[in-house]
Amino acid sequence: MSKIGLFYGTETGKTETAAEMIQSELGGDDVAALIDISDCEATDLEKYDCLIIGCPTWNMGDLQSDWEGIFDDLDSIDFSGKKVAYFGTGDQIGYADNFQDAMGMLEEKISGQGGKTIGHWSAEGYEHNESKAVKDGKFVGLALDEDNESDLSEDRIKTWVAQIKTEFGI
Repeated sequence: MSKIGLFYGTETGKTETAAEMIQSELGGDDVAALIDISDCEATDLEKYDCLIIGCPTWNMGDLQSDWEGIFDDLDSIDFSGKKVAYFGTGDQIGYADNFQDAMGMLEEKISGQGGKTIGHWSAEGYEHNESKAVKDGKFVGLALDEDNESDLSEDRIKTWVAQIKTEFGI
């Protein structure tokens, strides 16, 4: 299997830290290339059959600035045949009406371009009102809240990575 492309954007460093933990749990650089979205173009996503996309929700339900900068460019990418897992960071208490919206926006865009979403995560136990990332009662990917539940992140990452390894077939 070819290497997984683990693309992330970050403003405060929380999403980068989560991406590093995910990469480590997957098996390190031999398994997953860790790529800051600010250092590449949307076409770099085409190089990988398996992708992990990480994005914090910023302000009132916005994409992180680097993802926002390439969001429209994703329209020109054919994600057909690619398995895509998502993770996001956000604040479910302070931003309960748009918790993880950025993850949901990216998943909608990429699945609309043919990407197959894997790594769905239960929405049970979270305290939010609304989210563009919830479909059929589950998040479209791993939802992390470093502001209110940082003590749960390590276990959530370990559990989710074990799940996506199976779904990626590794």
